[in-house]
Amino acid sequence: MRLGVDVGGTNTDAVLMHGGEVAAWTKRPTTGDVGSGIAEAIGTVLDEAGVDAAQVASVMIGTTHFTNALVERRALAAAGVIRLASPSGEALPPMTGWPQELVAHVCERGRWVFLLPGGYEVDGREIAPLDEARVRDAARRLRLAGVDAVAISSAFAPMNAAMEERAAAIVRREHPRAAITLSCAIGRLGFIERENAAILNAALSSLGGRTVAAFADALRSIGVGAPLYISQNDGTLISHAQAAAYPVTTIGSGPTNSMRGAAFLTGVGDAIVMDVGGTTTDIGVLGNGFPRESSIAVDIGGVRINSRMPDILALGLGGGTRIHLDPALYGAARLDEAALRVGPDSVGFRLTEDACLFGGATLTASDAAVAAGLARFGDPARLPALSPAVLAAVLGRFRHMLEEGTDRMKTSREDATVLAVGGGAFLVPEALKGVARVVRPAHAAVANAVGAAIAQVGAQVEQVVAYDTLPRAQALEGLRAEACSRVVAAGGDPRTVQVVEVDEVFLSYLPGRAAQVRVRAVGDLASTGAPSLPAAQVRHAH
Repeated sequence: MRLGVDVGGTNTDAVLMHGGEVAAWTKRPTTGDVGSGIAEAIGTVLDEAGVDAAQVASVMIGTTHFTNALVERRALAAAGVIRLASPSGEALPPMTGWPQELVAHVCERGRWVFLLPGGYEVDGREIAPLDEARVRDAARRLRLAGVDAVAISSAFAPMNAAMEERAAAIVRREHPRAAITLSCAIGRLGFIERENAAILNAALSSLGGRTVAAFADALRSIGVGAPLYISQNDGTLISHAQAAAYPVTTIGSGPTNSMRGAAFLTGVGDAIVMDVGGTTTDIGVLGNGFPRESSIAVDIGGVRINSRMPDILALGLGGGTRIHLDPALYGAARLDEAALRVGPDSVGFRLTEDACLFGGATLTASDAAVAAGLARFGDPARLPALSPAVLAAVLGRFRHMLEEGTDRMKTSREDATVLAVGGGAFLVPEALKGVARVVRPAHAAVANAVGAAIAQVGAQVEQVVAYDTLPRAQALEGLRAEACSRVVAAGGDPRTVQVVEVDEVFLSYLPGRAAQVRVRAVGDLASTGAPSLPAAQVRHAH
């Protein structure tokens, strides 16, 4: 039996899964200390299913805690930055383009930035030799200043991590209590975005340790001794120790878990997922049961990073979205399009206080849905009298927003399958232009927690390969084997490991036949025997 938990800013969702079935589920308010809310949610599903805590084989948790910390600029540690790219890498200093208040929080306006010789060219040549004496001096200064989080970045480190690793060894000797983040461990080739991810990770390192410890304490408090795993941005799992060291790899796990959960619950591996919450609708694309990754840098809290992140389009439409319309027009026989505006603001967690359904004075998307018979909750008697024309105009605006979002995310002219999940999934109409069918799975409201529960172990290998010196077939086979071995090393069952993606981009700016190759592999946890997605698809299809 597996426990999946999704810790959001408003609610903590939990599901208990037995094999491929949901045995029990719940939604509970997220608590300020995080841990007590998790313990309450898990305790509820165990009691509901009549299951003893000792029967749980593993626990998987996804969280938006670190994303919220970045957006709200709270609980961030001071970080030192050691960049190995001088002299050519000094044109754009670290944290260029960051919001100034975030720079002030993280690095005291650049006070702890060290631009040092080192790094590599794209063809592997050194930009400059590593100056070990200057690295030692930087580490000592950071230790004396009490700056315990350190980000180390180097040009083209994903191709050759030797300089970052040598610098890290020096820092550890001079500053033993330092929490060190190497950019090669979390980012892709693009230097600035990869360095940004490393700095954010360093700033989150202290919070990461406390948060993951709170998760573990919550499990111990209710007698759950099963291994704890944390969801990553790409829908796979890492150990809680890895998550504490690399919290930035989990900041996109919320929408990713919803997409993975939607795929599992419906048995559909290739589709568009609409995850409708209280404030936004997150639209993503599934391929072979996994979210399509963003091919460009994504913005987190005003900072561009290139860590593996799902390609998500967020629309300002959710259950709490405000409907801006003069009350005098509620009963209008005809409605001018300019008189109506939907969102993007939302009442959010105040829905049960501010929405008309609950005695409030704010007309929301949920009010319109209940008035139209699309959902049943609250007190319909409290709704204002909306004319058929007004109701049709509001629902038409919802439809237009979702159709436009679908069109922006599609890569084919063919009609797509849409999976509607989330607490506000009732806002997705049955018919949309460009959509062949809309599927609404059971337990759609907790698809995020289901996605966490069924997540697999994953690994990715990315290299620039010269096919003139190494035959293409041999190079790809070697990268596939390395990706699969990393999955097994991370706890994957060797019998279930499979390569799910091979991305190959030829680099015209390098001599010969050079290509940037990325290989991703996944496998079930060896300890749980959790069903892989293809098996789940067959079962649910029947």
